[in-house]
Amino acid sequence: MINQPKKKFYTPAEALQKIAAFCTYQERTFKETESKLREYGLDEEEAGEIMIRLSRENLLDEERYAKSFVRGHVRQKKWGRRRIQQELKQKGLSEYCIKAGMKEIDGDEYYQNLVDVLEKKDRQEKESHPGKRRQKIQLYLMGKGYEQDLIKMALDDLGKTPEEEE
Repeated sequence: MINQPKKKFYTPAEALQKIAAFCTYQERTFKETESKLREYGLDEEEAGEIMIRLSRENLLDEERYAKSFVRGHVRQKKWGRRRIQQELKQKGLSEYCIKAGMKEIDGDEYYQNLVDVLEKKDRQEKESHPGKRRQKIQLYLMGKGYEQDLIKMALDDLGKTPEEEE
């Protein structure tokens, strides 16, 4: 049997220092932070006190986390609204924080992301049958979290010349 390294347990003061650095490095959720504090060997009460202190010192803010998460995943990963909301729910964020985060999405940038992802997928898709090809692309975009009506609109616009759009 493989020897696993022993977990190091910290005093609340040591844990506070470590978790403050953890939260300073990047935005964290309450769930992530509490989990980390429990790994440090703290009980629920000690972890709760530290989390309250982190919140007061503005090192832990779920609304700020949600906004940052949404901006990053819209810009870098080009995810759709549905996928982002699903991820934020899985991370244990409140509806209020999720809604605040979703306000960070710029409609024009969002639609342009959808078009960019669609065009890239269209170039990569090997299916030659137009109906099957459209369906495959549509399923891919739904998996990225884009809404059905926007996908349909973007697919209908695909291949039109600028003159045809007017």
